[in-house]
Amino acid sequence: MTADPNRREFLELTSASLLAASASGIAQAAPKSANDKLVVGLIGCGGRGNHDAGLFRKTANVEVAYVSDVDDNRRAATAKSFDIPSNRAVADLRRILDDKSVDAVCIATPDHWHSIAAILACDAGKHVYVEKPISHNIREGRLLVEASARNKTLVQHGTQSRSTSMMIEAVKLLRDGIIGNVMVAKCWNIQRRGSIGRGQDTAPPAGFDYDNWVGPATMIPYRTNRVHSRWTWWYHFGTGDMGNDGVHDIDYTRWGLGVETHPAKVAALGGKFMYDDDQEFPDTQQVTFEYPGDGKPGNRKLFIYEQRLWSSNYPHNTDSGAEFYGTKGQMYLSRRGKLEVLSDSNKSIPVSVKPEAQNDVAHVQNFCDAIRTGAKLNADALTGHLSTSLCHLGNIATRLGRSLTFDPKQEQIVGDEEANALMGRPYRDHWATPKNL
Repeated sequence: MTADPNRREFLELTSASLLAASASGIAQAAPKSANDKLVVGLIGCGGRGNHDAGLFRKTANVEVAYVSDVDDNRRAATAKSFDIPSNRAVADLRRILDDKSVDAVCIATPDHWHSIAAILACDAGKHVYVEKPISHNIREGRLLVEASARNKTLVQHGTQSRSTSMMIEAVKLLRDGIIGNVMVAKCWNIQRRGSIGRGQDTAPPAGFDYDNWVGPATMIPYRTNRVHSRWTWWYHFGTGDMGNDGVHDIDYTRWGLGVETHPAKVAALGGKFMYDDDQEFPDTQQVTFEYPGDGKPGNRKLFIYEQRLWSSNYPHNTDSGAEFYGTKGQMYLSRRGKLEVLSDSNKSIPVSVKPEAQNDVAHVQNFCDAIRTGAKLNADALTGHLSTSLCHLGNIATRLGRSLTFDPKQEQIVGDEEANALMGRPYRDHWATPKNL
């Protein structure tokens, strides 16, 4: 969709102010006492939702008081697992948002609900822990950033590397110049995934509220390989593996590269190279982003993303990783708990950083601390929006098979209406559809 002139002016103003807010921590309502119990509701009872709820339950003085899902069987199983009474195992997430005793929600739904549910939660005065990717499209991500600021509610994005000590220390080394001026970074998401096959359009199974599973998205038929654990691969509901797994590597690579805005240019090649199935997103991608800075030598940055979903041969024997190239050396970093630094003559530089894999526990703790004490979030809404937007831009460029010029302030693709139409999406008349879409 194309923003109208007033909307463009608003975006330009709010982009600058929200970037400043992110740097200092978005103002929030008065923090709770450090000893206050936090009451949390889970929205989405799939595998990741159960994982996250377990983390919250293990965090000191946190109660998981509600679970919500439109699948009766999933909801019942999670409620039983977490000892949730039947009157707090609800199909309609609004039941959680209407309860004044609930301080925060954890959103682990399909991608097309992430920003929508988070915006509804912010507007209800709840803090939000939302799984990655933070949005289904760039427009929704911006609306969530605005909702967080408008309501003074905290939004923590589920890119857990931001709370992992090894990653924090490694990025500090980059900032301190251990490999000089970092100008190029490359990350990869390489793994062997299977085919989703060919599904059939059928009636939804009993006990599954498909209408509200689709939610504010336009209605399409129920399909046997389009729901649980399969929605990732469909344009209508998912963001492909670039938004599913790749966003983790994209996030800490952007962090290490030191870019705190959108790129200005995107170039991509790829497609379905391996699987002849219903999957719509590519299994193979090469995407490059350019950050011009002020355009002067030394201030331009290049970011490269590589994806192969049919391979188990990857750099450094690590499926998920990044390399940073500086004027004085190279750093290899992985959320799998690996770090290596080389000088410009390819000699090892010893560093006193303890290896640590992605720390999900610390990320939930940081979120709870921010609510209780006003501590700075490690992955706030704007941080999640900037990283997730790279996934959206990379997918758009790959899908259309052409390079894009992007205006970071207006959040618009320049001179390409077909590409701009993919910055948002059509919505149907549904109770969850935000009013200002």
